[in-house]
Amino acid sequence: MSDSAHDRPIRDLSTWTVDRLEAIATAPQGQELERIRVVAQCHAYGSDEPRSVRLRWAKLSLNANERILGGNPWSDARKSRQNFALRTWIIEHLGPGTDRDWDPEALAADTLAALTLDPDQAGTLSANWHDLPTGQIGELRRHKNMTAHLEPLMAFIPSGPTKDRLNSWTEVRKHLP
Repeated sequence: MSDSAHDRPIRDLSTWTVDRLEAIATAPQGQELERIRVVAQCHAYGSDEPRSVRLRWAKLSLNANERILGGNPWSDARKSRQNFALRTWIIEHLGPGTDRDWDPEALAADTLAALTLDPDQAGTLSANWHDLPTGQIGELRRHKNMTAHLEPLMAFIPSGPTKDRLNSWTEVRKHLP
């Protein structure tokens, strides 16, 4: 892929408009998608643009993140972590919305669905994590990473079973490797 204005490899996507990045985001893979994800995320976080434009940047980042190849536990967990962190930031700083990506309860449900252990299992395993096989330590690490956003999200979740489960994860998370 090259920057047609300079007919050389793309160097600085941060100067591109959201329209231009959206147009190319459907074709690239790998490094370009990761670069698009990061640039779009930075615009969503630090932009002085109106809320609607920042949400558009955030949506582009989420879409690029979703298209990045996964297929193994670490890359899938990284993708989930990126998704959850950006969505939580948007909810916390720009406010919840009716779009599923900006709905705190949908984010809570997505988080719980991504976790392969329940809090009790994770807590039991973490008690002696030094003695666990590397694969199980990795699984606990992935769970810790995928629950990093829960504390700020909790303020937006109504009391009930979902909030109770999330709260259990915030407590267990402190003990995960």
